[in-house]
Amino acid sequence: MSGEKNNKYVQKDLDCFKAELSEKDFQAFSAFIYSEYGIKMPPVKRIMLQGRLLKRIRELNMQSYSEYKDYFFSKEGQQKELFNFLNVITTNKTDFFREPVHFDFLMNQVLPEHINNSTGKSTFKVWSAGCSSGEEPYTISIVLNNFKQMHPNFAFSIMGSDISHKVLNVAAKGVYQESKIQIIPLDMKKRYFLKSKDRTFPSVRVKPELQNNIVLKYVNLMDNSYDVQEKFEVIFCRNVLIYFDRQTQEKVINKLCHHLQPGGYFFIGHSESLSGMNVPLTHIKPTIFRKEL
Repeated sequence: MSGEKNNKYVQKDLDCFKAELSEKDFQAFSAFIYSEYGIKMPPVKRIMLQGRLLKRIRELNMQSYSEYKDYFFSKEGQQKELFNFLNVITTNKTDFFREPVHFDFLMNQVLPEHINNSTGKSTFKVWSAGCSSGEEPYTISIVLNNFKQMHPNFAFSIMGSDISHKVLNVAAKGVYQESKIQIIPLDMKKRYFLKSKDRTFPSVRVKPELQNNIVLKYVNLMDNSYDVQEKFEVIFCRNVLIYFDRQTQEKVINKLCHHLQPGGYFFIGHSESLSGMNVPLTHIKPTIFRKEL
């Protein structure tokens, strides 16, 4: 019902705007999004894109979608508007401890394995690819900090990346609605989060302890290569591949695997599959893979 209600509001707004995103203009945006970022935008997404662009068009005091399209594809538009456009089209749904089986596996198998096999001097490195507003890398940081309590010499670093500067800024601030951390046990809430004193907007801020080992950066997974020098023990690429077609998924995974240590682990979302792909990964458990040695 909530989805129907939201669609009614969007349609009402569009009616007041007295314009619509034409099929031709939609195809122009769709082709650009796919060629530059690998994101599928089939015809059924036209109304969704229409609704998302509406606010931005009004912010620019434009009169139509066609005017916005002409501006966007101009030299000036490509320089000034691209980041705003990406923030509009990307979906950034995420939560703390989303798909918790991955974090259990990380804590109970991957980390003990690392301690047993390492010389004690190597830094355990994790990449959260498509980190959105930061809940995933901060969850990883909670797990690794908890493990460090038991193994004081354990050193780690986390990289979070996304194509949206807007969500990267949210992640950098580390401030969330208090309801976001309901799933987290009370002792962890007390250790890793600070409550806002403003109870009119109940919010929390992550403590520096969670942020100290996290680096956030812009990475477009469609680029031919990534400005990433590290080799990682673990890569999380969850609920990102669903936006790509099959061929693009395979290319992206192979590029990510270039930055994964032999024997390193690769996590995908539960709605995703690597079945039939030519990638250097071995299936371990549902949605959990390991790079070939």
